[in-house]
Amino acid sequence: VQLVESGGGLVQAGGSLRLSCAASGTFFSINAMGWYRQAPGKQREQVARITSGGSTNYADSVKGRFTISRDNAKNTVYLQMNSLKPEDTAVYNCNADPILFRWGQGAQVTVSS
Repeated sequence: VQLVESGGGLVQAGGSLRLSCAASGTFFSINAMGWYRQAPGKQREQVARITSGGSTNYADSVKGRFTISRDNAKNTVYLQMNSLKPEDTAVYNCNADPILFRWGQGAQVTVSS
């Protein structure tokens, strides 16, 4: 499975971005998928997770601001990010949960204050 993230960019604090992750392969729909991020000098962390059935979980730091969704027909998972904060600045990647696939190039999200 190949993962291709898109939708990152530079935004002011309080703004919004929508990330997309397109996956090739036939195993996408049976896996729980997650969005992960890694800020400079920090470990990668999971910020959101969605099961094959659509149940979601969020890290406390993004709860109420981020929304994960998926379209199994398109092999795509999304992350809608609202009320962005400077501390959300990071490279964002998607992967299965637990991690199964090789990491994609990621989407850089930069939030200015």
